[in-house]
Amino acid sequence: MPLITQGQIVAFGGGGFAMEPDNPLLDDYVLSLTGKTRPRVCLIPTASGDSAGWIDRFYEVFHEDRCEATHLSLFSRTVDDLYEFLSEQDVIYAGGGNTVNLLAVWRAQGLADVLPRVLAQGTIACGLSAGGLCWFERGITDSYGPGLNPLNNGLGFLPGSFCPHYDSDPRRPLEFPEFVRATGMAGFAAEDGVGLHYVDGTLRRIISSRPAAAAWRMTPEGDGVRTERVQPEYLGETS
Repeated sequence: MPLITQGQIVAFGGGGFAMEPDNPLLDDYVLSLTGKTRPRVCLIPTASGDSAGWIDRFYEVFHEDRCEATHLSLFSRTVDDLYEFLSEQDVIYAGGGNTVNLLAVWRAQGLADVLPRVLAQGTIACGLSAGGLCWFERGITDSYGPGLNPLNNGLGFLPGSFCPHYDSDPRRPLEFPEFVRATGMAGFAAEDGVGLHYVDGTLRRIISSRPAAAAWRMTPEGDGVRTERVQPEYLGETS
């Protein structure tokens, strides 16, 4: 799958409505990108197996005063034309869960082929955890079991590798730099509450819903990895 040359994607390391129901800063940021007072937002909860809990929580947070919310189930699919349905949305929101299963279902259902056209016509994509990792070429994941393993077949819409939950999972600061070294592919790690905003395949902005949260740029260098802490733009008020 080629890298996306048109469209906007905001990948969260963690946070959003599922992890921070009382902190709307990341979700509000994505909604603001639409320029609309009541945008149309579609949850794609594939990574959780279309969990009813995820869907219910989404509708509680994205209530009718905030937006026009809907969701797309692929395990019990009722939508015939995916492009037509998603191109009517202002935001598509990929939920968290199992990245490997998400990718398999999206490809089997034809969604992976539809998304580049949807993004190119102006719909904004975002997601957290698995819903943030899936857009990149590679990363590390716990989708295969309790341990962390390489993910080498991401959608490839965004360049390089990605690691979510960099602060809340103590294994990741140990294993992601080694993954970058072994693959030779530069990437970003994002702590919970951090979002990477890409426009036309280029990183445009790094934002955060938490004042102390950070992103980490990883670059292969010689036989090792150069790690750079990047301070995001905090979206809240500063004292």
